[in-house]
This record gives sequence, structure tokens and C-alpha cells, in this order.
Amino acid sequence: MEAFSYHDGELYCEKVPVAKLAEQYGTPLWIYSKSFLLGQLKQIQTAFAEVDPVICYSVKANSTLGVLKVMRDAGSSFDVVSGGELYRVKAAGGDTSKVVFAGVGKTDEEIRFALENKILMFDVESEQELDAIAAVAGSMGVVGNVALRLNPDIDAKTHAKTTTGKKGNKFGMDIERFRELAAKVLRDKRLALKGIHMHLGSPILTTDPYEAAGQKAIEVVEALRKDGHDINWINLGGGFGISYRGNEGLPAEAYAKVIVPAVKAAKCRLALEPGRFVVGNSCILVSRVVFTKREGGKLFVIQDGAMNDLIRPAMYDSFHRLWPVQPSIAMPDNVEGEIPGCEKTDVVGPVCESSDYFAKDRYLPPMTRGDLLAIFSAGAYGTAMSSNYNSRPRATEILVDGADVKVIRRRETYADLVAHEIDAS
Repeated sequence: MEAFSYHDGELYCEKVPVAKLAEQYGTPLWIYSKSFLLGQLKQIQTAFAEVDPVICYSVKANSTLGVLKVMRDAGSSFDVVSGGELYRVKAAGGDTSKVVFAGVGKTDEEIRFALENKILMFDVESEQELDAIAAVAGSMGVVGNVALRLNPDIDAKTHAKTTTGKKGNKFGMDIERFRELAAKVLRDKRLALKGIHMHLGSPILTTDPYEAAGQKAIEVVEALRKDGHDINWINLGGGFGISYRGNEGLPAEAYAKVIVPAVKAAKCRLALEPGRFVVGNSCILVSRVVFTKREGGKLFVIQDGAMNDLIRPAMYDSFHRLWPVQPSIAMPDNVEGEIPGCEKTDVVGPVCESSDYFAKDRYLPPMTRGDLLAIFSAGAYGTAMSSNYNSRPRATEILVDGADVKVIRRRETYADLVAHEIDAS
């Protein structure tokens, strides 16, 4: 997390003290590093440059307009999974002609919206979806460009809730059916088969699954060309893992070493859909300790961030590094296990649920009421999955660029919570 570092006992985001930002903008507070966002995207662009890829940042990872605009300005396109995400891409000034649209349940209205905006292609996840795209495209007098999302039955060894490429997952179609499905497209003048799509899950911390998917992609492309299809695209999704604990994440170059040869062998263009890899470690969630208490033989630190802000620990049992913003003890490289001068602590939030926690039995320095806590690796599936549960306003998001600070989402107010509700009296 190069963008966030401690100097003289104080956490900084780039050139700005985090404590100063919390004092000015309140807590909970999302703080993004622009340099980190750009650096991660550049790493992918450089690693895969040999095959001139279309990098489609995955909007579902973080859909804040300020983040999307940074991606747009740096030359990224976008991967969307809903009409709302496509609307956000348009609002951010993105080029919709390079957008890919995934997702298992596209409605006719979403399909029409995508066709009106001339997206690059749909990642089609079922035979009925092919029929729906054909019907909508026919009613509009246009052709729907599609890529078949095939399930390669590859175990990427990710969390059960984030695996997508094994047989029996809800995503994609069985790879054994690809010729049958492609033939259906070839017979329908309302559709054009542009490529194949395989997404294996997330986060993936080895390159083996991508190497296996690449070999299957070559076989499929060669077979489809023999059947008369003019197929030019391979989309291997995203899912590149990041370092939540230490240095477990691989560089983009490692993935490129197994993906690029397959793409070249297939004589195709490459589309990628990175999300977490770009934005995950670009952001911290800063909270303030409200109370501490000792009950039942445990120490609880209760802070004002909650599962409605960052639901990943509650939903996935995910691990996030966390440490005081102004600690009495320097953060070690390994924050798991016993740490001298620290005490085993449960870090919990104010939401009325036992699942509202960020860490359990984590060794942390002494913390008291009013102290600030940084929760790292919060950029992916943080704000995008946040909610107003317990009628809690969502927090401010700020983007730091060197010494410059910009608010990219203001804090919600109590009035915002009820602004869309209808008085039925």
C-alpha cells in the first residue's frame, strides 16, 4: 500500500496527514490515493501492451463517479453488470463503444439501453439471453454484438461466494455447448458473435487458472473458426488478487506471462475486466473510536464505521489490515498473530447486528475514545456495497492527489435518507 505510509508516528495518504482529513471531513471517511489508482491501471496496460488489450475497469468493484473519471482519463474502458452502471459510465464521460456488459439477468430495458449506446458487446450468460438480445435488437433494427460466456469448469480456489468458473455456478453456459450456441448465433441475423468470455472468480492469487482457461480458449476459438465464425475477441474477465495481508498479491506481469501467449496463439484481441486489482488498495476507511469496553473476558473497540459502510468482513469473513492512525506502536509487516505491546481486540461497529465487525481477536495497540483507526484495502466492494442499514448516512469520499484533496462524494444527511420516500398519509 505505497500510497499510505507512516511518518513520525502518523499515517499519511500521499502528502496529506490522515488525521487532518478526518478532522476536516469527519468520520467514517473514505480516502483514495489517485497515484495508486493510476499506477495499478498503468501496470496492467503495460503488462498486456503486446496484444493491444481493451482494459475494461469493472464498475461493480467501485462505481463512484470520481473514480470512474480517473479511469476514463487514464484510457480505461468499462465493464458493467447493470443499466445503472452503464448510466454511471455515461455520467463519467466514458466511451460506451468500448463497454462490455456482463451479468446473468439483463432485462429487456437494460439490453435496449445498451444497444442505444452502441456498446462493444454483451457477455451472454444463457441461451434465453441470446433470444432476448435478438428480439430487442430486431425491434430496433440493429445487430447485437455478443460474446458467449462459457463456464470452463476451472476451480480458481477462491471464496465459495466469489467463484464463478466452476460447473454448477450461476454464471455462464457449459463449455460443452459452445458449438451449439454459436451455431444459433450464426443463424440469427440479429446477432453477431464477436468472441468468448471466461471469468473464473476473484480474488485469484495464482496464474494456473488463467493458463488453463487460456488453453481452453484457444481450442474453442479454433473450433468456432472451423465452423465459419469470424471470432476476434477473448475476454478472460478479471479477478487478479491483491495483498490484503502482506505481499500475497501478484504483479500484473505474472498474469500476462500466461495470458498473452494464449491470446497470440488464438490470433484474437484481448479484453480484461480488472476491478479489485486497480482499486482495492487505493483506499482506506477511517473511523473514530466511540467507546471501548471489557465484557465477557474480551476487549471491544467500538468505532463509528460499520458493516453498512464495509460489509466484506460480515459477508465473506474477509481479512482487512487495520491500525491506529496515530499509533503508539509502529505497524509491523505481519499484523496477524501476537504483537508485543498489543492486546487481543475485537473491532466492532455500532450497527445492531452481531456480524457488525471488522476484526476479531486481532492484536492492536491501546486505543481510547476519540482515537482514529485506519482500515486498509477498502477500495473494492466497499462503497459499492454500502447501504443505509440502521438508517445510517453513507460517508464522505475524498480523492488525494499529492497535496491536493477533492471531495468526490459528500456525506449523506438524515434528510437524504428519506428524500425518495413517499408520504402515504
